[in-house]
Amino acid sequence: MILLKNFLKKDGIGEPPWEYDFLYNLPESEYPKYLAKIFNYRTGEKLPLRFDFGKKAWVIDKNKCKTFNQKIQWLKLYDSTPLKRDCTDKIKVRDYVKEKIGEEYLKPVLQICDSFDEIDFDKLPNSYVIKCNHGCKWQYMIKNKKEFLNTKPIFELAKRNMIGWLEQEFWAWNGFELQYKGIEPKILIESLLRDEINKNSEEIQFYCFNEIPKFIVRLQDRYISLYDENLNIIDNVLIENDIQINKPVDDLLNQSLVLSKDLSENFSFVRGINV
Repeated sequence: MILLKNFLKKDGIGEPPWEYDFLYNLPESEYPKYLAKIFNYRTGEKLPLRFDFGKKAWVIDKNKCKTFNQKIQWLKLYDSTPLKRDCTDKIKVRDYVKEKIGEEYLKPVLQICDSFDEIDFDKLPNSYVIKCNHGCKWQYMIKNKKEFLNTKPIFELAKRNMIGWLEQEFWAWNGFELQYKGIEPKILIESLLRDEINKNSEEIQFYCFNEIPKFIVRLQDRYISLYDENLNIIDNVLIENDIQINKPVDDLLNQSLVLSKDLSENFSFVRGINV
């Protein structure tokens, strides 16, 4: 009998964090036990594993995943469909949104490039967002193009980072989120849509389970409002330092709720964001 407690004590794989190249080159059969270590390192929770004698490898035991965090880890490894990968790709997802709810809900695209050197800065407006399509938070918000281009340390840092991001796969950095695996890396430049250039836009997040938005978060800076699936206000269960303001339901929230149901079709769980 193989005991999980012995595996956790004497697994021979060391402790996280690990180097990118090491994680990138792991065989897929090794993902569950390394993910279990990363999950415990980041959350303090244990991930239920069992040894599959048919596969001769450790797997996440779906039936013993009880918390939301544990179930998300199972989805990361075993629910990465081509549709999910395409919707993770910040370029390909535009086709999905266009088909589901219409092109009018998409941010304007200014340029799509294969490399940083292909960017035609002369054709860009004063403000824009430059990002990689195959990662999360791999982006720069440019509020003043002239200042960005003429401040050499800032420009060179952005260039180095963008080049480095294009050469990496995000899933290996971020706990085996396999929906990012295999996305063709590109640079996407979009308009920066803000009412005030120095003020963060309001963000509405929809946590959808089997096409039903069960949990809605409205966030701007550190001010937060939370709603259930019927748009009733609920208590803040996310971040202690956020200030709950209980913003009233308005037309924007009602419309976004309807659209989120259409966009979440065919997903067992997805978090959508309307900015």
